[in-house]
Amino acid sequence: MHSPPMDTFKYKNQQNIWILALLFVMITGPVFAGPYCGEVDNTTFGPFDYTDPTKKEELKVVETHHFDRNVENLIAGTTSSIGGDLNYTLSAFPNHHKALHTLSRLALRDKISRPEGTRYTVLCYFDRAIRFKPKDPVVRVIFSNHLLKQNKLDMALEQLQIANDIEPDNPTTNYNLGLLYLKKRNYEKALLHAKKAYEQNFPLPGLKNKLVAAGKWK
Repeated sequence: MHSPPMDTFKYKNQQNIWILALLFVMITGPVFAGPYCGEVDNTTFGPFDYTDPTKKEELKVVETHHFDRNVENLIAGTTSSIGGDLNYTLSAFPNHHKALHTLSRLALRDKISRPEGTRYTVLCYFDRAIRFKPKDPVVRVIFSNHLLKQNKLDMALEQLQIANDIEPDNPTTNYNLGLLYLKKRNYEKALLHAKKAYEQNFPLPGLKNKLVAAGKWK
């Protein structure tokens, strides 16, 4: 029997490399398992970084026409539906903190994963925001809050841990981490993050009171 030509082995090896690469992408990204959420730069205006102070004029244009008080308060859209205006806002500014929070509230209110007028699911918009600006801790906190309200405790904790890694001294993030660890009955870590929050004069006593009630405050 003749051995297969070397080109055959090269082809099979190349196939294996592509399969491994695909598996790596599936494991390491996107943020969650699901349909691909589109290229972030596929827009006619932007994308711009919401935290970039040099983009104030662009932000003003977008918010004036697509993210006014009616949209933010889930009353009515400005140029189309509320979802349509949020879609435009998050296409131009993928990590727009207020728009992401508003989209989360809209989805939770209507009990739907993809509100009317949006191009993607809510999870996709968070995925796009994170791919666009992976070191934005506020996006992670908003995402964590959204997941928590869906009772996805482990996923919420993961996002909050990432936010804490990015900005370890943020008192609000440490406070929220303490509450999540308390829910998981990990009192040691709950106390650790509570101490970090209160050392910076965090004003809400709820976490401390819960730890005191559980007999874990030191």
